[in-house]
Amino acid sequence: MEGKSTPLVLAVAGALLVGQTFTGLAPAGPWASESFSRGVLGLAGFVCLYLCWFSLTFGKLGVAPTVNLWKHPETSWLNVVIFGLTCLVATRLIVLFDTDNIFPVPSGLVLSLIGTLALMNGLYVWAITKGPLLEEE
Repeated sequence: MEGKSTPLVLAVAGALLVGQTFTGLAPAGPWASESFSRGVLGLAGFVCLYLCWFSLTFGKLGVAPTVNLWKHPETSWLNVVIFGLTCLVATRLIVLFDTDNIFPVPSGLVLSLIGTLALMNGLYVWAITKGPLLEEE
């Protein structure tokens, strides 16, 4: 499946699957719940978008952004931390200002999960490259 068109296919599929969560269109599925089906399809879309990002960032399909894949972990950890904090702030803004219920109900939970995971990953990379877990040679 890996090729030059893989990130594009993943991005389109992810955008469509996440986008459908904002509509009321979803089959009831075997669990007889349209909202649950929308959530499952939305999560599948997030997985596709993540795999697209991973493929574009690291040049191969994968799931775990291990430190040995990073080109400059000594400096890029800060970008990951800023992204995580931005996700957490966006979660708070959605909770405060989404009075018209534009966003699906669990979007704050999913966004805060993404932000927390990114924040922990960035802080771990800092800890092993510049912080207290740095192994001196």
